[in-house]
Amino acid sequence: MKNFLFGFLFLLTACATTQTTVMKNTTSLPDLGIAPELTNEAWLNTDAPLRLADLRGKVIAIDMWTFG
Repeated sequence: MKNFLFGFLFLLTACATTQTTVMKNTTSLPDLGIAPELTNEAWLNTDAPLRLADLRGKVIAIDMWTFG
């Protein structure tokens, strides 16, 4: 039980230290305003075109690629 508590406290401390370090090393990005509306003509894996208003408050992943 002591080993478990020691390990848990070590992990908790390591996570807290890492998060603080990351926060110190970040740089601020410029605010470029509101994102432009999506204007694709072809959509994959969806029945209707996506709109930014429909995605507000949701977690999304954008996979961008091109033939080069």
